Amino acid sequence: MAKINIFSENIYEGWEVDEKYFIDIARKILEYYLEQPEIKDDCCLSGYEYKTVSFDFLYCDSKKTHEINREYRDKDYPADIITFAIFADTEEDEKFILDGEINLGEVIIALDKVIEESEKKNVTKEYELAFLISHGILHLLGFDHQTEEDYNFVIRLQNDALKAVMYE
Repeated sequence: MAKINIFSENIYEGWEVDEKYFIDIARKILEYYLEQPEIKDDCCLSGYEYKTVSFDFLYCDSKKTHEINREYRDKDYPADIITFAIFADTEEDEKFILDGEINLGEVIIALDKVIEESEKKNVTKEYELAFLISHGILHLLGFDHQTEEDYNFVIRLQNDALKAVMYE
């Protein structure tokens, strides 16, 4: 298994996230995903030689995700999660691996939305954050959900990953 480097920054003042804990959860989720043949064989890492995989999390508020959505995605609404899948979304002939490291990209999560959604779903905010982390990692690996079939596939994988890593 490749080394996994995950970085995070929390600029949201309403929740002091245990970043070390969620980095550990993210690492376990990625490891779980890469053990699944349906992911391993079809993700953006397939066919590449690498020693390290890295990506970042930015925890912020929905005001910030609204700004990012407007500026970079031409969408005028706040999002709970935005993923910039640098490696997955780069054209094949432009992908690069620097010193054996693949940078998958960045996941931006609005923590106020996490709190709001956790209350709606009647789950802990920690569980909801882990759910979005698992979702963002799938996007970083190149999985999307433009069809109902793809959406169901992604949700199933997220639920399976959370069962595997959060209840060990």
